[in-house]
Amino acid sequence: MNILCYRSPYLRRILASNKKNNDNGPVHIKLLNISSEIFQIILEYIYGGTLSLNMNNISDIIKVLVAADKLHLQELVDCLQKHLIENKPEWIEQYFGLIQQIISKSNNMLELQEFCTKLMAKSPEKIFKSLDFASLSEKILISLIKRDDLQMKEIEVWDYVLKWGLTQNSTLIPDPNTWSDDDFKTMKNTLSRCLPLIRFFSMSSVEFSQKVQPYQKLLDQQLYEDLLKSYLDPDSVSNANIISPSKTNINEIKFVDSQIIHSKIINFKVVSIISKWVDKIITNDDNHRKLHLPYKFELLLRGSRDGFTPKKFHELCDGKSKTVTFIKVKGKEEILGGYNPLTWETSNIWGVTKDSFIFSFKNKSVVISKVKNSNYALDYSNKCGPQFGSDLMINSYGINSNSDEFTDFNVTYCKKRHYEKRIRNTNDNFSIEDYEVFQLLTR
Repeated sequence: MNILCYRSPYLRRILASNKKNNDNGPVHIKLLNISSEIFQIILEYIYGGTLSLNMNNISDIIKVLVAADKLHLQELVDCLQKHLIENKPEWIEQYFGLIQQIISKSNNMLELQEFCTKLMAKSPEKIFKSLDFASLSEKILISLIKRDDLQMKEIEVWDYVLKWGLTQNSTLIPDPNTWSDDDFKTMKNTLSRCLPLIRFFSMSSVEFSQKVQPYQKLLDQQLYEDLLKSYLDPDSVSNANIISPSKTNINEIKFVDSQIIHSKIINFKVVSIISKWVDKIITNDDNHRKLHLPYKFELLLRGSRDGFTPKKFHELCDGKSKTVTFIKVKGKEEILGGYNPLTWETSNIWGVTKDSFIFSFKNKSVVISKVKNSNYALDYSNKCGPQFGSDLMINSYGINSNSDEFTDFNVTYCKKRHYEKRIRNTNDNFSIEDYEVFQLLTR
């Protein structure tokens, strides 16, 4: 009894409690979920300090590890952790789901937890390919599909998520053509937190047709319609390509952010899309996931830093060619803007060009609209900010009595007149939360 008390804090508490209540009578200890074979190994370790365990049997190692953790045999827990990490890391990859379940219930397997965390950070795709992937917890699955650096095609991620969902609903037949409406509802509920994280717009049209369309009823109707539109209309670009990260090395992302652009409104994925349009690159199945970053975006103006008046805009941007404007609409997850290949100037004439375009990013779609009437592509008036035709109006109709200068922009709205497409569904005035103007410089 003294040996048991010394070796195991768990047993010490039970024996101490029995001594207090039963005056040193016989003690019966029930250890649930520990088999007699595994407990025999534990007893040999407790009494003799030896471990009679086949260290090439992953099943027994896991069972002994769980038993040792329950009995608070920290020395044995540390020994088995070290063995798995140093000698059998491939086992951790193969049985990641099982091991993750074990360490999630323990506070004593810190080394194993750290190894698993590093594995998720360094090679998350290996976890998808583990033998027991389907046993992963929803929390772990979500943390994986949210990652920026998965070296996997999105269609592969979709296949694994479906596999996981089917495992959670063992009565469902894998073929969706046999599913009833209730079956689809059950599967949709199971995957409710995963579906919004799938980058469907990163898939090719063939992948969408073969692997996503059969599961149409799992998707929100608006999302499905946006997907169809993105494949039927070559000029339609989904916002999922912008908001959801590309499968890019995280170091590359940091490099891009620091070397390409410093913005409070948009990220480098928006930069890639805009740069493709500037260079008139047609997006297709081969290049839609590739970053196109030939330019450094040099900040000329930021409204929150420099002000929102026409005078400040022309002061900082006149004479600058090849500029892009990004406008954050106040109170909405919406970005408006346009590209001007010419120089901005202050005059009473229109800027004439065939190469300007305007755009909007909102919810799950992006609209990019080419100029239709090139004679009215740009408005150079001294009361205007970066104004594109009569389609993206950034104006000030007020005069500051103290300086005889135009006040902050107070007439801001979008129409469809000189450009091909409407970039907002309303003509209503909007408020500018912030705006930035960048000049594109070849790197």
